[in-house]
Amino acid sequence: KADFLTALANKGETPGEIAAFASELRDKALPVPLDDETRGREMLDVCGTGGDKLGTFNISTTVALIAAAAGVTVAKHGNRAITSKSGSADVLAELGIPIDLTPEQVAASLRDYGFAFLFAPGYHPAFRHIMPARKLCADRGQRTVFNFLGPLLNPARPTSQLIGVPKGELCEPIARVLQSLGIRRGMVVNGKAGDSAMDELSTLGENTVAEFYQDRGFSVSRDEPSLFPLKPATLDDLKGGDAEENAATIRAILAGEDRGPRRDAVLLNAAHALFVAARTKSAIEGWDLAASVIDDG
Repeated sequence: KADFLTALANKGETPGEIAAFASELRDKALPVPLDDETRGREMLDVCGTGGDKLGTFNISTTVALIAAAAGVTVAKHGNRAITSKSGSADVLAELGIPIDLTPEQVAASLRDYGFAFLFAPGYHPAFRHIMPARKLCADRGQRTVFNFLGPLLNPARPTSQLIGVPKGELCEPIARVLQSLGIRRGMVVNGKAGDSAMDELSTLGENTVAEFYQDRGFSVSRDEPSLFPLKPATLDDLKGGDAEENAATIRAILAGEDRGPRRDAVLLNAAHALFVAARTKSAIEGWDLAASVIDDG
C-alpha cells in the first residue's frame, strides 16, 4: 500500500483521481445527523493539508475558533499530528476542547454552540486499513494523496471551505475537486515565505488563491498581502512547537496579548475564511471583523 501511494504521488494525482478517492471515502464515512435548521446554515471548515514541513503553529485551528466566535457555524475536521509536532486534534485537546465527539454530539454542538471538532479516525473506518501505510510514507518524508483527501472528507458536509496546500500549483486542481464535490463556496491557497511555501495564506510574500462560487465561476489569482496592515516579519516569527506550546500561542493571540506577526498571520487567514463563509463581503472587511472579535474578547 505504501508503495502504491508513493507511486501515485510521484506520478502526480489528477483532479479526477482525487475526486474519485474523495467520493468513495465520503460515502463510507459515518454521517452526522444534522437537523434542518443546522443544515440550512452556512457551515465552514478551514484547514491546511500539511506537508509544507515549515513547523508553523496551528494557524488554521486558531482561525476556526475566531470564525466561530464571529458567528459562523464551524465544523472542523482534523487529526492528530502526522507530519508535524502538533495537529489540530492535539492542540484543541490541549485547549480543553472535546475532540472525541460522536456524530450525535457533533450535531448537538453545531446546533447549540456553532462549533464542533470531528476527529477524522473516528469517522472514517476505511482509514484504519491505510493508516500504517500513510504513517510509513510520512516517516519517509513522502506525501500521499491522503494529504489532499483529509480536507475533502468532512462528514458534516460543510457548505464552504478554506484549504491550504503546500505548493501553489496544487491550488487550482484541489479547488476543482472541491467544486466537483458540490461545495457552495471554496478557496484553496498557498503562500510564499522566502524560498519556502506554506499551506496557509502568507503574510511574508505572494499568495496563490484559487476560488469559486458553485454557480458563479472560478478564478485563480496571485496577490501580495500588502492591502492589509501587516507588521514586518520572518518565517521564524511563525514557528510553532508541540501541542502545549502551540496552545499557549493560541491563548495569547485570542486574549489579545500577542499583537505581533503571529496575530497578523491569523487575521489574514481569518479574513479570507470569513469572506468564504459569506460572513463578510470582502477579505478586508473580514480582517476588521476578526480583529474586533479578538479585541472585544
